Amino acid sequence: MEEEGSHESTTSSKCITKTRSFRESGGASIHPTNSSSFRFGFLNENQYQNYPPLLPLPPTFLPLQLPFPQTQSFTSKSHFQKPPPLKQSSPASPSFPNSSEFSSASDSMVPQTNAEKLYGRKARPATQQVSMMMARRPDSGGVEGKVISLLANHFLVRFDPQQQIFHYDVEISPTPSKEIARMIKQNIVENHSSVVSGFNPVYDGTRTIYSPVEFQDDRIDLYVNLPIDNGKSNKMFRVNIKLVSKLDGVKLNSYLNKEGDNDEWSPLPREYLHALDVVLRESAKEKCLESGKSFYSSSMGGAKEIGGGAVALRGFFQSLRPTKQGLALNVDLSMTAFHESIGVIPYLEKRLDFLHNLSQRKTRRLRSHERKEVEKALKNIRVFVCHRETIQRYRVYSLTEDITEDLLFSDRDGTSIRLVNYFKDHYNYDIQFRNLPCLLTSRGRPCYLPMELCVVCEGQKFLGKLSDEQTVRILKMGCERPRERKTIIDGVMRGPVGPTSGNHQAEFKLQISKEMTQLYGRILHPPKLKLGDSGQVRHLVPSRSDRQWNLQDSHVLEGTRVERWALISFGGTTDQKSNIPKFVNQLSNRCEQLGIFLNKTAVVNPQFEPLHMLNNVKQLESKLK
Repeated sequence: MEEEGSHESTTSSKCITKTRSFRESGGASIHPTNSSSFRFGFLNENQYQNYPPLLPLPPTFLPLQLPFPQTQSFTSKSHFQKPPPLKQSSPASPSFPNSSEFSSASDSMVPQTNAEKLYGRKARPATQQVSMMMARRPDSGGVEGKVISLLANHFLVRFDPQQQIFHYDVEISPTPSKEIARMIKQNIVENHSSVVSGFNPVYDGTRTIYSPVEFQDDRIDLYVNLPIDNGKSNKMFRVNIKLVSKLDGVKLNSYLNKEGDNDEWSPLPREYLHALDVVLRESAKEKCLESGKSFYSSSMGGAKEIGGGAVALRGFFQSLRPTKQGLALNVDLSMTAFHESIGVIPYLEKRLDFLHNLSQRKTRRLRSHERKEVEKALKNIRVFVCHRETIQRYRVYSLTEDITEDLLFSDRDGTSIRLVNYFKDHYNYDIQFRNLPCLLTSRGRPCYLPMELCVVCEGQKFLGKLSDEQTVRILKMGCERPRERKTIIDGVMRGPVGPTSGNHQAEFKLQISKEMTQLYGRILHPPKLKLGDSGQVRHLVPSRSDRQWNLQDSHVLEGTRVERWALISFGGTTDQKSNIPKFVNQLSNRCEQLGIFLNKTAVVNPQFEPLHMLNNVKQLESKLK
């Protein structure tokens, strides 16, 4: 009966048409640099507001002079040079030109307005937007502490500013998944190479193609046949490709080298930068599972169980960013969780505690609340059936209301057939878990899949909330020591799935360093802390061994008085209510030890109300008066 339902798949005898490597996902990806690695050297493109003529204008910003000499016209400032010899004192800060050096002679010939005479500078038109400039470093790098050499997981990228990139929009109908869309693109490259001028363009998986050469025609319409069901039939797709724009790297090179108008900072050419980013991600997209800006593959260490039907898989995060050195590719270790690719029955045993022994209780029925939990756990998960030679993928929509034993359906002649008899007659399989519901794969035409014949497809990101135990396990897996983390990142850069694999970067004239960026840091002396001790000031220097301290035998330097405060308890049991006075006394005593006075006199008598009281502002206010 399940053959008569709609199925979500296209090709192959595998669950996933990409490499068989297991890819993982997670409720939340773990990679520390994802949110903080690129804070330095960015251009904030927000604009200053235009002030009225009678208000002081914002100060003039001067472009930053970089201390990196430009020796080649081919590259940006990302030259692969070794840093100067290590010194104990940082180099002197680069000198900055005077604002008077940027005044033009033509400006002096223009009559000054009243606002200009008042403030001694030329007023800007009210409609003109002033480009924002990145904040300058407040010092020359500091002089305190010991200078040490550091490595940053930034890999310099050189590009040819004269290399044009042709941006094409691609529309495919019927709309395919990203996986099928990439197969269509590969089919065009292999079977219609003249259309793409014999090159292998890069594709973002949605509607954008970038090519290092221009196609023969600005508009291309063609049809692509893809085999489905192990080649037994084909599916036709219509592909429309049209030229959108022609990009070059001149503006990006000028931005990185700070050329052009000295009065303003030119905006970041994001289109060309995005095109280069897509180029550097193309090889990993072809071999790994993509999730955001991260890629995951079993070739980076394999999957490890974290419980609850989930596995953690190691991957890497990458992003191309502009820096003061030029373009830099940030690569870091990433960990996230995926659904474990096992049968649906053992998956439920691991996922739901009340079904931990389901395989030994084949006659077990689900209660109403248990059925809801099972449906919630399986909803939108992709599965494939294992009772046929052709492997088709389905997405779970819901569960049947009836158990498998009672399910009936009509064949093509309109004859009513029991589901268990159908599987026995057609596949010689006797269904074991007859008291469990079947999986439904669509809202419309029913397609019944017995749970015991379904397997969870690999490579599905775990979108549910991870438990505390799962979170701890995945965090421990991602907590690598610096030396091990560096080894993993270097392996990515030199490995078969990293940004330097493949030949796409060569076609777009990109050169990527495989060495981390070297820079200098300082080990600062531990701070001297002031604490209070029986009214006396006590100086404390954190020990060099643990670099930490506590207030165990001291109190704050200057304590204060907390006259008014409140405690809201969400515990409703008798024990929880009786423990509130004890908690208040303990909190007050501890504050007293730290030199803080906490008033224990209750202004409002303890009141115990149901939680819905918090949603009624007027009643809550009346209770607190």
